[in-house]
Amino acid sequence: MEEFELSTSSKKTKTVYISTVISIALVLLMVGLLGLILVHARNLSNYVKENIVLNIIVNDGAKEVDVLALQKQIDANPYVLKTQYVSKELAARNLTKDLGEDFVEFLGYNPLLSSIDVYLKADYANNTSIETLSRQLSKNPMVKEVIYQKSLIDMVNQNIKIIGLVILAFAAILLIIAIALINNTIRLAIYSQRFLIKSMQLVGATKAFIRKPFIGYGILHGLLGGLIAIILLLLTLYFAQQQVPELLILRNWYEFILVFIVVIGIGILISGLSTYFAVSKYLRLKIYDLYR
Repeated sequence: MEEFELSTSSKKTKTVYISTVISIALVLLMVGLLGLILVHARNLSNYVKENIVLNIIVNDGAKEVDVLALQKQIDANPYVLKTQYVSKELAARNLTKDLGEDFVEFLGYNPLLSSIDVYLKADYANNTSIETLSRQLSKNPMVKEVIYQKSLIDMVNQNIKIIGLVILAFAAILLIIAIALINNTIRLAIYSQRFLIKSMQLVGATKAFIRKPFIGYGILHGLLGGLIAIILLLLTLYFAQQQVPELLILRNWYEFILVFIVVIGIGILISGLSTYFAVSKYLRLKIYDLYR
Protein backbone atom coordinates (compact mmCIF):
# COMPACT_ATOMS: atom_id res chain seq x y z
CA MET A 1 0.00 0.00 0.00
CA GLU A 2 2.79 2.40 0.96
CA GLU A 3 4.72 1.49 -2.22
CA PHE A 4 1.61 2.24 -4.27
CA GLU A 5 1.19 5.65 -2.58
CA LEU A 6 4.87 6.47 -3.10
CA SER A 7 4.62 5.44 -6.76
CA THR A 8 1.51 7.57 -7.26
CA SER A 9 3.13 10.53 -5.51
CA SER A 10 6.27 10.14 -7.63
CA LYS A 11 4.25 10.09 -10.86
CA LYS A 12 2.32 13.21 -9.81
CA THR A 13 5.59 14.99 -8.99
CA LYS A 14 7.09 14.08 -12.36
CA THR A 15 3.93 15.23 -14.13
CA VAL A 16 4.07 18.56 -12.31
CA TYR A 17 7.75 19.02 -13.17
CA ILE A 18 7.21 18.16 -16.85
CA SER A 19 4.25 20.51 -17.17
CA THR A 20 6.29 23.23 -15.42
CA VAL A 21 9.18 22.86 -17.88
CA ILE A 22 6.82 22.88 -20.88
CA SER A 23 5.00 25.96 -19.59
CA ILE A 24 8.27 27.79 -19.00
CA ALA A 25 9.54 26.75 -22.47
CA LEU A 26 6.42 28.12 -24.18
CA VAL A 27 6.66 31.43 -22.34
CA LEU A 28 10.38 31.72 -23.12
CA LEU A 29 9.63 30.89 -26.76
CA MET A 30 7.36 33.91 -26.85
CA VAL A 31 10.11 36.06 -25.31
CA GLY A 32 12.70 34.66 -27.73
CA LEU A 33 10.50 35.35 -30.75
CA LEU A 34 10.16 38.96 -29.67
CA GLY A 35 13.94 39.13 -29.20
CA LEU A 36 14.47 37.84 -32.76
CA ILE A 37 11.94 40.38 -34.05
CA LEU A 38 13.90 43.15 -32.30
CA VAL A 39 17.17 41.90 -33.83
CA HIS A 40 15.69 41.65 -37.32
CA ALA A 41 14.04 45.07 -36.99
CA ARG A 42 17.36 46.63 -35.95
CA ASN A 43 19.25 44.92 -38.77
CA LEU A 44 16.57 45.96 -41.27
CA SER A 45 16.83 49.54 -40.00
CA ASN A 46 20.62 49.49 -40.48
CA TYR A 47 20.25 47.88 -43.91
CA VAL A 48 17.87 50.61 -45.08
CA LYS A 49 20.05 53.39 -43.69
CA GLU A 50 23.23 51.96 -45.17
CA ASN A 51 21.61 51.89 -48.62
CA ILE A 52 20.86 55.61 -48.66
CA VAL A 53 23.05 57.05 -51.44
CA LEU A 54 24.78 60.40 -51.75
CA ASN A 55 25.65 61.20 -55.36
CA ILE A 56 28.78 63.33 -55.65
CA ILE A 57 28.77 64.77 -59.17
CA VAL A 58 32.27 65.48 -60.48
CA ASN A 59 33.16 68.34 -62.85
CA ASP A 60 33.49 67.31 -66.48
CA GLY A 61 37.11 68.41 -66.71
CA ALA A 62 38.32 66.34 -63.73
CA LYS A 63 40.85 63.63 -64.49
CA GLU A 64 39.94 60.07 -63.54
CA VAL A 65 43.09 59.64 -61.44
CA ASP A 66 42.13 62.73 -59.40
CA VAL A 67 38.56 61.42 -58.98
CA LEU A 68 39.88 58.09 -57.72
CA ALA A 69 42.12 59.95 -55.26
CA LEU A 70 39.04 61.84 -54.06
CA GLN A 71 37.24 58.52 -53.66
CA LYS A 72 40.02 57.20 -51.41
CA GLN A 73 39.83 60.41 -49.37
CA ILE A 74 36.08 59.95 -48.94
CA ASP A 75 36.56 56.29 -47.96
CA ALA A 76 38.76 57.44 -45.07
CA ASN A 77 35.93 59.57 -43.63
CA PRO A 78 34.51 58.02 -40.40
CA TYR A 79 30.95 58.66 -41.64
CA VAL A 80 31.42 56.58 -44.79
CA LEU A 81 30.71 52.85 -45.10
CA LYS A 82 31.73 52.43 -48.73
CA THR A 83 31.91 54.29 -52.05
CA GLN A 84 31.50 53.40 -55.70
CA TYR A 85 32.98 55.29 -58.62
CA VAL A 86 30.61 55.64 -61.59
CA SER A 87 32.33 56.81 -64.77
CA LYS A 88 30.54 58.65 -67.58
CA GLU A 89 30.54 55.51 -69.69
CA LEU A 90 29.15 53.31 -66.91
CA ALA A 91 26.46 55.90 -66.11
CA ALA A 92 25.50 55.97 -69.81
CA ARG A 93 25.28 52.16 -69.98
CA ASN A 94 23.12 52.04 -66.84
CA LEU A 95 20.76 54.72 -68.13
CA THR A 96 20.55 53.05 -71.54
CA LYS A 97 19.60 49.81 -69.82
CA ASP A 98 16.90 51.59 -67.78
CA LEU A 99 15.49 53.48 -70.78
CA GLY A 100 15.67 50.56 -73.16
CA GLU A 101 17.28 52.63 -75.92
CA ASP A 102 20.68 54.18 -76.67
CA PHE A 103 20.26 57.88 -75.88
CA VAL A 104 23.97 58.57 -76.57
CA GLU A 105 23.53 57.50 -80.19
CA PHE A 106 20.40 59.63 -80.45
CA LEU A 107 22.03 62.76 -78.97
CA GLY A 108 25.41 62.21 -80.55
CA TYR A 109 27.27 62.71 -77.28
CA ASN A 110 27.24 61.62 -73.61
CA PRO A 111 25.79 64.41 -71.45
CA LEU A 112 26.29 62.54 -68.16
CA LEU A 113 29.03 63.34 -65.67
CA SER A 114 31.17 61.00 -63.60
CA SER A 115 30.06 60.56 -60.00
CA ILE A 116 30.91 58.88 -56.72
CA ASP A 117 28.12 57.06 -54.90
CA VAL A 118 28.63 57.32 -51.14
CA TYR A 119 26.98 54.94 -48.66
CA LEU A 120 27.03 56.03 -45.03
CA LYS A 121 27.25 54.02 -41.83
CA ALA A 122 23.85 53.54 -40.19
CA ASP A 123 24.70 55.82 -37.23
CA TYR A 124 25.41 58.72 -39.60
CA ALA A 125 22.54 58.24 -42.03
CA ASN A 126 20.74 61.39 -40.87
CA ASN A 127 20.41 64.87 -42.34
CA THR A 128 22.67 66.53 -39.75
CA SER A 129 25.63 64.24 -40.51
CA ILE A 130 24.93 64.27 -44.25
CA GLU A 131 24.84 68.08 -44.36
CA THR A 132 28.17 68.21 -42.51
CA LEU A 133 29.73 65.76 -44.98
CA SER A 134 28.14 67.57 -47.93
CA ARG A 135 29.66 70.91 -46.88
CA GLN A 136 33.09 69.31 -46.53
CA LEU A 137 32.90 67.70 -49.98
CA SER A 138 31.52 70.80 -51.70
CA LYS A 139 34.73 72.66 -50.84
CA ASN A 140 36.67 70.39 -53.20
CA PRO A 141 37.07 72.11 -56.62
CA MET A 142 36.41 68.80 -58.43
CA VAL A 143 32.95 68.45 -56.88
CA LYS A 144 30.21 70.04 -58.95
CA GLU A 145 27.28 69.03 -56.73
CA VAL A 146 26.25 66.72 -53.88
CA ILE A 147 22.80 65.23 -54.38
CA TYR A 148 20.70 63.44 -51.75
CA GLN A 149 17.01 63.18 -50.90
CA LYS A 150 16.57 65.09 -47.66
CA SER A 151 12.83 64.39 -47.34
CA LEU A 152 13.38 60.64 -47.86
CA ILE A 153 16.07 60.51 -45.17
CA ASP A 154 13.80 62.38 -42.73
CA MET A 155 10.92 60.00 -43.47
CA VAL A 156 13.10 56.89 -43.08
CA ASN A 157 14.54 57.99 -39.74
CA GLN A 158 11.16 59.12 -38.40
CA ASN A 159 9.42 55.87 -39.35
CA ILE A 160 12.25 53.76 -37.93
CA LYS A 161 12.09 55.70 -34.66
CA ILE A 162 8.32 55.23 -34.32
CA ILE A 163 8.49 51.51 -35.17
CA GLY A 164 11.36 51.06 -32.71
CA LEU A 165 9.41 52.69 -29.87
CA VAL A 166 6.33 50.56 -30.59
CA ILE A 167 8.37 47.33 -30.60
CA LEU A 168 10.18 48.29 -27.37
CA ALA A 169 6.88 49.09 -25.64
CA PHE A 170 5.45 45.76 -26.80
CA ALA A 171 8.63 44.00 -25.60
CA ALA A 172 8.31 45.56 -22.12
CA ILE A 173 4.66 44.48 -21.84
CA LEU A 174 5.46 40.97 -23.04
CA LEU A 175 8.35 40.66 -20.57
CA ILE A 176 6.05 41.58 -17.69
CA ILE A 177 3.50 39.01 -18.90
CA ALA A 178 6.26 36.38 -19.19
CA ILE A 179 7.44 37.05 -15.63
CA ALA A 180 3.87 36.77 -14.33
CA LEU A 181 3.17 33.52 -16.23
CA ILE A 182 6.39 31.80 -15.15
CA ASN A 183 5.89 32.98 -11.57
CA ASN A 184 2.35 31.59 -11.47
CA THR A 185 3.51 28.29 -13.00
CA ILE A 186 6.23 27.90 -10.36
CA ARG A 187 3.85 28.84 -7.55
CA LEU A 188 1.38 26.16 -8.67
CA ALA A 189 4.17 23.58 -8.81
CA ILE A 190 5.36 24.50 -5.29
CA TYR A 191 1.74 24.51 -4.06
CA SER A 192 1.57 20.77 -4.81
CA GLN A 193 4.63 20.30 -2.56
CA ARG A 194 3.41 22.46 0.35
CA PHE A 195 2.80 19.52 2.71
CA LEU A 196 6.28 18.14 2.01
CA ILE A 197 7.78 21.54 2.78
CA LYS A 198 5.89 21.79 6.05
CA SER A 199 6.75 18.18 7.01
CA MET A 200 10.45 18.87 6.51
CA GLN A 201 10.13 21.98 8.65
CA LEU A 202 8.32 20.09 11.43
CA VAL A 203 11.09 17.47 11.69
CA GLY A 204 13.63 20.22 12.28
CA ALA A 205 15.06 21.03 8.83
CA THR A 206 16.29 24.60 8.49
CA LYS A 207 14.71 26.99 5.98
CA ALA A 208 17.93 27.16 3.93
CA PHE A 209 18.11 23.33 3.83
CA ILE A 210 14.50 23.10 2.63
CA ARG A 211 14.86 25.86 0.02
CA LYS A 212 18.07 24.50 -1.52
CA PRO A 213 16.69 21.48 -3.47
CA PHE A 214 13.60 23.38 -4.59
CA ILE A 215 15.66 26.30 -5.88
CA GLY A 216 17.99 23.81 -7.59
CA TYR A 217 15.02 22.22 -9.36
CA GLY A 218 13.67 25.68 -10.20
CA ILE A 219 16.96 26.67 -11.85
CA LEU A 220 17.08 23.32 -13.68
CA HIS A 221 13.52 23.81 -14.95
CA GLY A 222 14.40 27.30 -16.16
CA LEU A 223 17.48 25.94 -17.95
CA LEU A 224 15.57 23.08 -19.58
CA GLY A 225 12.74 25.41 -20.57
CA GLY A 226 15.26 27.81 -22.10
CA LEU A 227 16.98 25.03 -24.08
CA ILE A 228 13.65 23.76 -25.42
CA ALA A 229 12.68 27.34 -26.36
CA ILE A 230 16.01 27.77 -28.22
CA ILE A 231 15.45 24.57 -30.21
CA LEU A 232 11.99 25.83 -31.19
CA LEU A 233 13.45 29.26 -32.07
CA LEU A 234 16.08 27.65 -34.32
CA LEU A 235 13.36 25.67 -36.09
CA THR A 236 11.32 28.85 -36.49
CA LEU A 237 14.33 30.68 -37.97
CA TYR A 238 14.98 27.81 -40.37
CA PHE A 239 11.40 27.66 -41.68
CA ALA A 240 11.14 31.47 -41.84
CA GLN A 241 14.29 31.69 -43.96
CA GLN A 242 13.02 28.88 -46.20
CA GLN A 243 9.82 30.82 -46.82
CA VAL A 244 11.47 34.27 -47.01
CA PRO A 245 15.04 33.86 -48.36
CA GLU A 246 15.59 37.64 -48.10
CA LEU A 247 15.87 37.22 -44.32
CA LEU A 248 19.38 35.86 -44.90
CA ILE A 249 20.49 39.45 -45.51
CA LEU A 250 19.48 40.31 -41.94
CA ARG A 251 20.98 37.20 -40.34
CA ASN A 252 23.48 37.88 -37.57
CA TRP A 253 24.40 34.79 -35.55
CA TYR A 254 26.27 36.83 -32.94
CA GLU A 255 23.08 38.73 -32.08
CA PHE A 256 21.01 35.55 -32.27
CA ILE A 257 23.33 33.86 -29.74
CA LEU A 258 22.91 36.88 -27.43
CA VAL A 259 19.12 36.47 -27.69
CA PHE A 260 19.44 32.76 -26.83
CA ILE A 261 21.64 33.55 -23.81
CA VAL A 262 19.12 36.16 -22.62
CA VAL A 263 16.26 33.63 -23.01
CA ILE A 264 18.11 31.06 -20.86
CA GLY A 265 19.10 33.76 -18.36
CA ILE A 266 15.51 34.97 -18.01
CA GLY A 267 14.30 31.39 -17.55
CA ILE A 268 16.86 30.60 -14.84
CA LEU A 269 16.50 33.95 -13.04
CA ILE A 270 12.71 34.05 -12.94
CA SER A 271 12.38 30.34 -12.07
CA GLY A 272 14.95 30.58 -9.29
CA LEU A 273 13.48 33.72 -7.74
CA SER A 274 9.88 32.51 -8.08
CA THR A 275 10.79 29.22 -6.42
CA TYR A 276 12.58 31.02 -3.60
CA PHE A 277 9.59 33.27 -2.82
CA ALA A 278 7.02 30.47 -3.23
CA VAL A 279 8.88 28.13 -0.84
CA SER A 280 9.40 30.99 1.63
CA LYS A 281 5.67 31.64 1.59
CA TYR A 282 4.82 28.06 2.66
CA LEU A 283 7.58 28.07 5.25
CA ARG A 284 5.87 31.03 6.93
CA LEU A 285 2.36 29.52 6.87
CA LYS A 286 0.81 27.69 9.77
CA ILE A 287 -0.29 24.07 9.25
CA TYR A 288 -4.01 24.88 9.15
CA ASP A 289 -3.36 27.55 6.48
CA LEU A 290 -2.09 24.86 4.09
CA TYR A 291 -5.63 23.57 3.61
CA ARG A 292 -6.98 26.94 2.48
